[in-house]
Amino acid sequence: MTLRLLSLIRKEFIQIVRDPRTLAITFMMPVVMLFLLGFAATNDVRNVPLAVLDQDRTQESRSLLDAYRAADYFRLDYVVGREEEMRALIDSNQARAGIIIPPGYGKTLLAGRVAQVAFVIDGSDPTVASTALSAAILIGQAKSSRIVLERAGRSGQSAIPSKPPVDVRTQVWYNPALVSAYYMIPGLIGMILQFLTTMLTATSIVRERERGTIEQLIVTPIRSWELVVGKLAPYVLIAFFDTLEILVVGVIVFQVPINGSLALFLGLAALFLVTTLGIGLLISTVANTQQEAMLTTMFTVLPSIFLSGFFFPLAAMPMVLQWISYAIPLRYFLIIARGIVLKGVGAEALWPEIIALSIFALVVMSAAAMRFRKRLD
Repeated sequence: MTLRLLSLIRKEFIQIVRDPRTLAITFMMPVVMLFLLGFAATNDVRNVPLAVLDQDRTQESRSLLDAYRAADYFRLDYVVGREEEMRALIDSNQARAGIIIPPGYGKTLLAGRVAQVAFVIDGSDPTVASTALSAAILIGQAKSSRIVLERAGRSGQSAIPSKPPVDVRTQVWYNPALVSAYYMIPGLIGMILQFLTTMLTATSIVRERERGTIEQLIVTPIRSWELVVGKLAPYVLIAFFDTLEILVVGVIVFQVPINGSLALFLGLAALFLVTTLGIGLLISTVANTQQEAMLTTMFTVLPSIFLSGFFFPLAAMPMVLQWISYAIPLRYFLIIARGIVLKGVGAEALWPEIIALSIFALVVMSAAAMRFRKRLD
């Protein structure tokens, strides 16, 4: 009995070794998950891109900006001359917050009166917005305390003013209540589109190969491109149905506002689908079994979940992972989905993401189609 059991175990190990790709994925996946969870799974947001509109341009206004620069919560990336420029930067996701210092800020402080400062925050990402909101208020309060101490030192008095000298007035755009569902549901559309289309496409073609029916299709008069389109078309329809289903449920159940063009959203979702279908087609040319295709699909989906900004803000990740995230197509679609649904922006604010997705779609689908055609030959 022991000999039979050992022989069976030996046979199973031999079978596993004969499939080196699946074996490699099973060993690599825990390491990838460890690094992703260890470095990417964090909400400790730092270096939020900040747009600055300094209408005062005095020593006092520069001192206030230095206080925000000294804290590692914000990165003063943009200096603008008009509020419209600040809005354009926030709409295009280049800046996540903006500070407006009004004219006369310095004179108001020197006169001993309360000087007001406007701080605008992009609320489309509640995690980043909550951190930016708290940090903006705390930095303003700390600056007020330093001004009070300086005044007391000059006058020799220790009287505490009834009002702080700097009043930071915060305003949250697009999602004032910071409702998480408004942020998650547009992202969920992209996540479902990628997972379903990639997995279904990869396993469907591999299943045909396992059953031997792919050879029957090859000997028919059907052309290779017709075979590809015929295999992919049903999953395109399924993906669009799922997209509309999530949108309807999100609007009815979670009251998610759709502020932008639905036609633009669906058109760019179709562009994203070309990429995900190409990835599924490419996996089908590599995998020999459905199990291998599913494992490979999961291996591509995991980085998309953690490095696209779906769960965790990119601003909280190490710079290396932020650079890697540029190779994740879902990153660009999430910006598009949240920009159209929450911000109501048009194509003019999303052209960098549209160009990036177009390049991904062209490269991935071309490589997948060429490899698939070669595999059929």
